[in-house]
Amino acid sequence: MSQIKVVANYGDLCGEGPVWDANTGCLYWTDIDGHRFYRYHQAANHHELVKQGLEIAGYCMNQPSGFVIANSRGIWLWDGADDLRLIADQVDGSKCQMNDAIADPEGRFFAGSNFYASDKEYELGKLIRVDRDGTVHVADEGFLLPNGLAFSPDETIMYLADSAARQIFAYDYDRRTGGLCNRKVLIQVPDDEGLPDGLAVDAEGFLWSAQWYGGCVVRYGPEGKVERRIRIPAKQVSSVAFGGHDLTDLFVTSAGKSWPSPLMPKSYDPVAGNFGGQLYCVNLGIRGKPEYRAGITLSKDAAQ
Repeated sequence: MSQIKVVANYGDLCGEGPVWDANTGCLYWTDIDGHRFYRYHQAANHHELVKQGLEIAGYCMNQPSGFVIANSRGIWLWDGADDLRLIADQVDGSKCQMNDAIADPEGRFFAGSNFYASDKEYELGKLIRVDRDGTVHVADEGFLLPNGLAFSPDETIMYLADSAARQIFAYDYDRRTGGLCNRKVLIQVPDDEGLPDGLAVDAEGFLWSAQWYGGCVVRYGPEGKVERRIRIPAKQVSSVAFGGHDLTDLFVTSAGKSWPSPLMPKSYDPVAGNFGGQLYCVNLGIRGKPEYRAGITLSKDAAQ
C-alpha cells in the first residue's frame, strides 16, 4: 500500500473541493465553514492561503481566468481576488443555497442546492445548470443532500452523490445540450458505512467516492461494485481529486469540525478521534482524468 501523506494541515473545519489546475501545476481546495481558500504548488511543495472571508462550497476553474463558485448565497463569477459577480441567487423561486459543483465538457456549470436539516422538514435540493451565457436552469430535483459530481471518461454519464440518501446516481448525459435523463441508483451505500461525499473518476472509468464518517475513499467499478478501499487517517473524509504531472496523485480533503447527525453509522463515535482538517495525498499508480473548466461569461448589464 502506498504511503498516505499529509500535504497541508490548516485544521480546516470543513475541508472540501480539491481541484487540480494542470496549467499551473497547483491544487486548490476550500474550507467551507472556515471561509478560507487555498493553493498548493506541488513542484515547490508550498501551500498558501489565497483568500479568507469568502465562503466557497463548490467551484471550478473558469475560462479564460478566475473561477465559478457556489455558496449558501448563490452562484458567482470570481476573479480570484476581490471581484465577485452574482450569476444567480434563486432559480424557479428556490434559493440557490449551494453545495458541490463541477464543470461539464462544454463549459457549463452544475451544482446542487442543499437544504438538509435533521430536526425539521426541509426543501429538497435541486441540481442546477448554468449555461455559458449565465442562464440558469433546474436540471433535476428531489435530493436529500446533493453532493459530489463527476463525469465518465467517454462523457456519456454524469454521476451525483446524495449523501443523506446514501446513494450515487448515474444519468445519461447529452454533451450537446447538457441534458440529463434516465437517472438510476448505481450505488446504494450500506447503513454501516460512511456517507458518499465528493467524487472523482479515473481514466479507466472507475468512480472514487470519499466517505464522510467512513474514514476512507472507496473505488467502485463502472457497474457499481466495490473494487478497493483506501483508509484515510481522518473520520470525516470529504472529497477527492486526481492531480500531479501525470494525474496519478490522489488528493483527499477532510473536515476537522465534528458534525453529529442521525446519518451517522451506529458504530460511529462523534466525540473521539481525528475527524480531519488535513489535506492528504496518496499515489496508487492509477491515472485520473482531467477535470473540465467552465466557460461562463456575463454581460456588463448582468453584473449585480
